[in-house]
Amino acid sequence: MSKPAHIPVMLDDVLEVLQPRDGGVYVDGTFGAGGYTSAILGSADCAVLAIDRDPNAILRGRELESKFAGRLTLIEGCFGDMESLVRALGHENVDGVVLDLGVSSMQLDQAERGFSFQKDGPLDMRMSGQGLSAADVVNTFDERDLARIIAVYGEEKRARAVAKAIVAAREEAMFERTLALASIVERVIGRRPQDRIHPATRTFQALRMFINDELGQLAQGLAGAESLLCEGGILAAVTFHSLEDRVVKRFLTARTGRAARANRFAPERDEVPPSFRELAHKARKASEAETSVNPRSRSAKLRAAVRTTAPALPLDLDALGLGRMPSMVELGA
Repeated sequence: MSKPAHIPVMLDDVLEVLQPRDGGVYVDGTFGAGGYTSAILGSADCAVLAIDRDPNAILRGRELESKFAGRLTLIEGCFGDMESLVRALGHENVDGVVLDLGVSSMQLDQAERGFSFQKDGPLDMRMSGQGLSAADVVNTFDERDLARIIAVYGEEKRARAVAKAIVAAREEAMFERTLALASIVERVIGRRPQDRIHPATRTFQALRMFINDELGQLAQGLAGAESLLCEGGILAAVTFHSLEDRVVKRFLTARTGRAARANRFAPERDEVPPSFRELAHKARKASEAETSVNPRSRSAKLRAAVRTTAPALPLDLDALGLGRMPSMVELGA
């Protein structure tokens, strides 16, 4: 039996806020299986610049590029570099930017990519295939750094115990396969029949987010969208995890002028014109009808905003809560 086709999460909601128009230019910063891109191109006589760091996604998208000849341009690269990638193609402004964050279901389904703790494969997790792999991190980083990565990016309460077990296990044999790591984590965390998620979920998430600098890329991508969007242009971001959603929420809170002073006695600062106007203060969630068909959408949240005429603001990682998060640069990797 063939596997079901990839289902883009909250697709109808994204199209509703994006409102593609004839002659418009849109950026799909996370092309993946091309679900959003296909829908945007099918809803208006417009153009899409689709970015993905995964060379396999770009390769699979060539057929779609041929189908929409002249209207779809595939770009291999990180969406954090969106501004330079788009401007290199001669576009100073775009009418919309959509981001579908996190790991794609297609990447999870491919055991050889090393993202899944349920399928045995090489312990990799690199979206681009470049740089340090998950195996490099768990086999070489010291216990303190491993614990910090797992605690911060995985929000794992037992991060220290997991890191300690990893370091002890690698003294016997280096980690090479996903199930070997998942087994060690499960042994530490334990598993009850009623548990909805696998004990290794948070540890695998943490390693993936750290290796691929997912939150750093998100911050840079949001700033790139701010610089590229024309007046009235739409930013739409679909998140699946509280860390991602927090970054998007804080970015839009600051850019819409809703950020409050730390306390009422603090001196007032010069008011900065908002560069975005939110379409709604609260995130939109997937409908019950969608979640019943596509379980991946259960944790999805959509935040969207409209670009104003105000100039783009400098990117402040501290304001987004990212200033002190562990990174490859900080850890000297």
